[in-house]
Amino acid sequence: MKKFVIERHFPGLGNLSAQELQTISQASCTVLNEMGKPYHWVESFITGDKMYCIHIAENEDAIREHASLGGFPVTSIAEVTTIIDPATSAS
Repeated sequence: MKKFVIERHFPGLGNLSAQELQTISQASCTVLNEMGKPYHWVESFITGDKMYCIHIAENEDAIREHASLGGFPVTSIAEVTTIIDPATSAS
């Protein structure tokens, strides 16, 4: 399984209500359950008009399938090759 960062352009996303965000979240979870594949949505970060999602999946095709079935836009998909954090600075 690989980790991906998905960028979604979603005009007005940052202005949606908690209920509207819950509906989007529920739709994503429903699609994941129906796909019947090893696939995990880790978390998403919302800015004004964009959402950045962290997903773990077998490949980019699975990411696109999830988006298509859920009606979610996909601006870009990037596979995570390395993760760094403050602990990385310590040798």
